[in-house]
Amino acid sequence: MFPATNRVFVRVLPIMIFLLFHVSNSENEEVKQSLVRFMDQLAAVNVERDQSWGWNMTSDPCKHKWKGVSCDLRLQSVKKVVLDKLNLTGVVDIGSICKASSLSVLSLVKNDVVGLISEEMGNCKRLTHLYLYGNRLSGHLPDSLTQLSNLKRFDVSNNNFSGKVPDLSRISGLLAFLVQNNQLSGEIPKLDFSNLVQFNVSNNNFSGPLPDVTGRFSGNSWSGNPQLCGELISKACPSSSPAPPSPPKSKDSSTKQFLIYSGYAVLGVITLLVVAFILVGKRKPKDDKAYVREKRVNAYSSSSFDESKITVHKSEYSVGSEQSRVTMSPLVVLRSPTSRALKFEDLLRAPAELLRKGKHGSLYKVNLDNGATSLTVKRIKDRRATSQDFKRRMQRLHQARHPNILPSVAFYSSKQEKLVVYEYQPNGSLSRLLQGSENGETFDFRSRLNVAATIADALAYMHEELNEDGIAHGNLKSTNILFNNNMDPCVSEYGVMVWETERPSSGFRSFKEDIYGFGVILLELVTGKAVQGGELELVQWVNSVARDEWRVVEVFDRGLVLEGASEERLVMLLRIALKCLNPNPFERPNMNRVALIINSLGEDEASPMSSSHTSGYYL
Repeated sequence: MFPATNRVFVRVLPIMIFLLFHVSNSENEEVKQSLVRFMDQLAAVNVERDQSWGWNMTSDPCKHKWKGVSCDLRLQSVKKVVLDKLNLTGVVDIGSICKASSLSVLSLVKNDVVGLISEEMGNCKRLTHLYLYGNRLSGHLPDSLTQLSNLKRFDVSNNNFSGKVPDLSRISGLLAFLVQNNQLSGEIPKLDFSNLVQFNVSNNNFSGPLPDVTGRFSGNSWSGNPQLCGELISKACPSSSPAPPSPPKSKDSSTKQFLIYSGYAVLGVITLLVVAFILVGKRKPKDDKAYVREKRVNAYSSSSFDESKITVHKSEYSVGSEQSRVTMSPLVVLRSPTSRALKFEDLLRAPAELLRKGKHGSLYKVNLDNGATSLTVKRIKDRRATSQDFKRRMQRLHQARHPNILPSVAFYSSKQEKLVVYEYQPNGSLSRLLQGSENGETFDFRSRLNVAATIADALAYMHEELNEDGIAHGNLKSTNILFNNNMDPCVSEYGVMVWETERPSSGFRSFKEDIYGFGVILLELVTGKAVQGGELELVQWVNSVARDEWRVVEVFDRGLVLEGASEERLVMLLRIALKCLNPNPFERPNMNRVALIINSLGEDEASPMSSSHTSGYYL
């Protein structure tokens, strides 16, 4: 047994240690000094700096919330420096800012910053987002960029950079490469185009062959580079070595070759005339009605399949009436999931199985090549969009891609039918995973937090990318969150259901409905209760319990509580969910803000977290 004084000391010691760390500076003095030096060289004298600005040695970057600085939830490390549109006219001291070893985001968008980017850029090892567009930066891009293995988004557009771009092919996770409106030269750098979702090198001095970006990016992504060549530009690239000069030909040999080629041409014309004569002689006139009957094709029409299992054949398809003889629209293939080109006939002949039927349409699984390739076909009920509108929408969605937004493989549009084809995802949906957790299957908190962060990132990207187009998801729910072969969550059916209007200005409503849908998904993740369209009951129950602070733990999934999941983080996710579910759409947060907070929770999930931090961390 310890003496009484010792027992008291043992109890107090952890609190003393906590307070010691809690009041300690977030960044050490050397890092803070480097940050102050960075701002001193960056900010012009005419920039107003009041007491809230910070960036001085008498305050702390995290605890005193320096202008543009975001830290981790423990308020110990600087994670992001975002100084956009602040009339900054100095130079960028990369060596100083990279002293903050945890820095993941550096953004100086639309200032008037000048100077070079030094080789010390390679010291920002954890940098994931570098946004420098809209300044007057110049010189070569540093070779040390190749060392930023965590980089995801790189935007230095609208500057005065020149010279060759370093080889960035080792940065496998790069999602955005934007360098338009500079003076860069040489060949376009090697990039992992299979992963890239944003790419623009227009209005530079690039030369040489254009990489194979077929079907991924439009011509606007490389226009303004007259020295580029390749098939997509319809300009042949010069051969690497000049061909040896041909020996001079004599007049006799030229005449001989002319006679030979003329003979071949005459023989070819005679052959074609004979073949044409034979074909015309065999052709018989067809009755118009018989011709229409022969051309009947109707895939996935309401009368052509059994609701539980269907097999569609080409002979069963009819588009329109025999009198109107409507021409069948082609299947537009965006990328073929098979080694051979995907054709409409493949879908018509393949056996199909009904997976799900709802108010917006039906979903089928289609097996090709004797089951070697599986696709899902979404048949859309809403026919308000014209074929042209539908085609434009699908092509725009194909341009605005994200790794966690399930891309369409192909689409079909006629007056009667609208179909969207996706690759089949074998690991089911988030809804099914939650139902399994209710039956005892493992779905731990870290995995749920990762799902929430991934979905939030994907939606935030799409909302920003498609804001001017007014294209939201429109039908966001846990059954539309699918898991790929790597068990990464992907949002499916983005943008194919929203047709109440084509005016971008009215897209606000649809985006806010997405945020509401995301709030329901968060409720499902923290409560472990999967909803099947009856989310209102879950929302009302959670709201009624959450009003009583002492009962809030009752809403959490019992499996998470037994696992020992952080109650503080569960409360934070619940708060975010309730903010997203606000009955007033104008008071719901935007997706960027939601993604930022959920990612912060995920980054610090492995570390202890005090209630004093979470209680002050609001949307």
